[in-house]
Parts: sequence; structure tokens; C-alpha cells
Amino acid sequence: MTIEASDSARVDYSRVFTQAIDRLHAEGRYRVFIDILRNKGAFPNARCFAGHNGPKPVTVWCSNDYLAMGQHPKVIAAMEEALHDVGAGSGGTRNIGGNTHYHVDLEAELADLHGKEGALLFTSGYVSNEATLSTVAKILPGCIIYSDELNHASMIAGIRNAGCEKRVFRHNDLAHLEELLAADDPAMPKLIAFESVYSMEGDIAPIAAICDLADKYNALTYLDEVHAVGMYGPRGGGISEREDVAHRLTIIEGTLGKAFGVMGGYVAADQTIIDVIRSYAPGFIFTTSLSPVLVAGVLASVRHLKSSSVERDGQQAAAARMKAMLADAGLPVMQGETHIVPLMVGDPVKAKKISDVLLAEYGIYVQPINYPTVPRGTERLRFTPGPAHDEAMMRELTDALVEIWGRLELKKAA
Repeated sequence: MTIEASDSARVDYSRVFTQAIDRLHAEGRYRVFIDILRNKGAFPNARCFAGHNGPKPVTVWCSNDYLAMGQHPKVIAAMEEALHDVGAGSGGTRNIGGNTHYHVDLEAELADLHGKEGALLFTSGYVSNEATLSTVAKILPGCIIYSDELNHASMIAGIRNAGCEKRVFRHNDLAHLEELLAADDPAMPKLIAFESVYSMEGDIAPIAAICDLADKYNALTYLDEVHAVGMYGPRGGGISEREDVAHRLTIIEGTLGKAFGVMGGYVAADQTIIDVIRSYAPGFIFTTSLSPVLVAGVLASVRHLKSSSVERDGQQAAAARMKAMLADAGLPVMQGETHIVPLMVGDPVKAKKISDVLLAEYGIYVQPINYPTVPRGTERLRFTPGPAHDEAMMRELTDALVEIWGRLELKKAA
């Protein structure tokens, strides 16, 4: 006997999906992606296609390719050489056919960058966080993970998928972290997960002090360095290299798609931990590996930034100059000690409006940052000035923001 649902009992799937999108529109946080092409060798110049009768020149202010290494001649040449040498794709998962000599070389370079025995490549920083945290916690019976409240969504996903106990400590609050550590059974495995540079706030974790607590309570440490690798330290090893604490960290995670300018993610640790992740993490085992063309580009980028500080120095100078300009103009720039330059708006609709006006009227591209990337009420514009953003570009941006702030009657800095 077949039972069919009456018309009144049927689920209106289309209506459910439409309502989900309508909620985003109503809250002012529906995301629109720009239609853009960067101009090779001329970053931050690009061409925008949306809403125009052809490409319109724009200046990009929100790229995570912080050092413009995606445009670097060494990186492009390495990728072209690999493409003509081995072809486009990797051939499969690392286990089946996707393990190339490029992958082996890059993992060795990344392990060396962080002073670790081994490293493991993933297709993205998101996957490396999710796969590693969930796998390590599952391997440790009864593991408890202590997570900074501002950790990235990929770390939160990894912790959730681990199915273990978790404790969330207030952002960079050492006293709260210790309170949580002290309250748990000393015999239980523990892992503290945190970031070095928090990309929406532009602040830095007290890494050494967290390592002190890890030593005191016999906990492992997991540091996400995605917004710091390539950017800090004499060889681009991140904040942990700059502060000479990399050797104290159990696992260091990074990305290949930001300062290194290409694509991918990785973790570095002692060889046994790397072998465990390689052998147990579904996000590694069942995923087609990075194209050797991409890996070759990253390899050239990592090697270059190990020996060159020109890009890092230029980027830091640009960020400092821009923060000063925005502050002098009375705009609510969030001062921090990193290369991130957030401008507080505090309203999703207004943040989107500012972004739209900048693009349409001034040819300036910056995306609004809304919930869930940041908490509600802290919506902002996030600028990432790089070594190629000159003073004239910054003046143009600052003047545009001042005009729009006045037009929209927005609150200036106190």
C-alpha cells in the first residue's frame, strides 16, 4: 500500500529555500560577489565587469594576497614551467596517484619554515583546520579542546566534528583559559586551539603565555598562523617565528592562499603526528591533491619569502601609513599591531552601502564584513593595504570614505 501526503501536508521546499535567502536580504547581509579580473603584474589594479558595459578599472583593497605574491614573476614562471612539464591536474588523491615530487618538496620546505619534522598539504586552510583538529581529538581518548572564542569557522567545525568536550575561553584571556584548564581532570588529554593573528580584529595572541599554560597543565597546542605565515618573522614563519616560540607549539597550521599568493593549506608538526593525520584524516585521504601547477607556484613563493623581507617591510609600512591617514581623517579605524586595517561601521546595511558606493562611484573595491564572520553590531570594512598600494591610492580612498561618511551621516571616531 502506498501512502501519499495530502497537498496540505507536503513540504514546500522552494518556499523554505526562498525564505532562507529572504532572511539574509532582510538583515542586510546577503552576500554579493564581484565580477572581477586582476591585471597581471599591476596589482592592486583590476577590471570590474558587474553593472558596466565592459570592464571598468578598479583598485582592490581587500585581497588576502597580502604581498601580491600571486603576481610575482618567480611564482608565475614556476607555475608555467610545471604546467608544461607535468600537465594540469594531480591525477587523484595522494594515496592513488596525486603524490608528486612537487608535493614532497613543498612539505619539506614548510616543515623547515616552522622548524618541525614534517608537514602535510591540504587543498585549503579550511580543510587543514577541520581535518586536523577533528582527527587529533578523536585519536586522543577523552580529549578536551580549549578554543578561543574568536577562532575561525574552520577550527570550530573541526572541534565540532571531533565530537569531544570543548571549552571556549574569552578572546586572548589567559586567566579565563587557566580557570578552565584547572577545572578539568589532570589525567584527561587537552589541546589548546588558537590563532596568532585574528584577521577581523587585527590583534595577536599571547603565544608564549599560552604555551606556559600548556606546559603547566600538560596540554598540546594548535596554532592557526594563516594570517601570519609569510608576513612575520625573518623567513616568513609567522608570529611564532618572530617571537621564537615555534618549537614550543605542537601543531602549526597555515595557508598557501594568502601571503604566499596561491592556494592550499598545511600543518607542520613532529613526524608521528603528521603520520597520524595523513593516515586517519578523511579530509586528506579522500580528497584529490593540489594540482602540481599550484604546488610549484607555492614552492617558488615560500622559497622567495624565506630570503626576502622586501615584501613584508613594504606591506607593514603601507598598513601603518593607512591607519594613520584614516585616524587623522576622523574615521573609526580599529588600531592594531598587525597588517589588518578594519574600519568599524556597526551596521550591515550601511557597511554594504559604503562598499557599493565606493565601487560604483570611486572604482574602489572593498567587501563589507558582516555576521557570521563578525558578531552582529560589529560590521566593518576590512582593508588590506599591500606593498603596491601607494600614498596617492590611500589619499584617494581616505577622501572617498570621508565624503561617504558625511553623505550617509555616519558616526566618526570619538
